Amino acid sequence: MPRLFTGLEIPDDLAFSLSLCRGGLSGARWIDPDNYHITLRFMGDIDGGMARDIAHLLEGVRRSGLTVTVDGLRIFGGDRPRALVAAITPNRELLELQAEHERLVRRCGLAPETRKFTPHITLARLRDTSPRQAAEFLALRGPTMAPSFTVNEFVLFSSRASTGGGPYIVEAAYPLGRHEGRHAWPHDYRARIA
Repeated sequence: MPRLFTGLEIPDDLAFSLSLCRGGLSGARWIDPDNYHITLRFMGDIDGGMARDIAHLLEGVRRSGLTVTVDGLRIFGGDRPRALVAAITPNRELLELQAEHERLVRRCGLAPETRKFTPHITLARLRDTSPRQAAEFLALRGPTMAPSFTVNEFVLFSSRASTGGGPYIVEAAYPLGRHEGRHAWPHDYRARIA
């Protein structure tokens, strides 16, 4: 069964810039910069038929390209820090794209997502990191710039069963703002899920 999710890829220069934050945080398991992304809708382990249905429905998404802005570093988890992330400023276009993905996967029979969509790029998963250590790490980094980048496509990722952090494989790409030349499922992937 493939483990799938939709998301946005991160430009190489931004991934490099974010990777400079690595180190200096006890209990951090750092994500490889090649696996940085913004998750739109996690679907989990699904059967091949549903994977094909979802991939087909995603071809019908008609949205314009959008701008994404990084809004500094944050720690998710409050008193029990669980992740260091680069927060993303939610804007109307991003929220509408995510909401459309939610509607499409529900149409295929998946249960509704119970968590509120909070766009971010996970930089590290945390284990046994104290709130104080997390706060000190953020204080040492100081305020960060808010770089923006343009998104012209969203992708369907697959991952192997793991504790998170990749590796992630782009199974299909769907252009935003232009609607020709969509990438289909790679032949070998269809064979894996058939």
